[in-house]
Amino acid sequence: MAVKIRLARHGAKKRPYYRVVVADGRMPRDGRYIEQIGSYNPLTNPKSIDIDLEKVDAWVAKGAQPSSTVSHLIDIVRSGAAAPEKKRKLSKKAAAKAQAAAEEAAAAAEDAAQDAE
Repeated sequence: MAVKIRLARHGAKKRPYYRVVVADGRMPRDGRYIEQIGSYNPLTNPKSIDIDLEKVDAWVAKGAQPSSTVSHLIDIVRSGAAAPEKKRKLSKKAAAKAQAAAEEAAAAAEDAAQDAE
């Protein structure tokens, strides 16, 4: 029996919430699991990661294999740092609007400087 430590998705559509579970590798993603050892909520700011490291170490000692995502989450919890934020790319419209606002602010600052002289 190949035991995996992986994420099980819960929550509503477009509002994911994950449980970190120990499950048989043959079970479906959200199916039956052996034990829940943590949770992960990517929607909170900062992202909330709650994993019981003692249980993780015990299961890894028994031969359980963490998925790549779970191993990354475990590394974040072990380091004690907050989860890194992804850089969000602006859409073309939003980038153009921000550039126009920046140019307008620069022009207003230049006019204010000339009036002060």
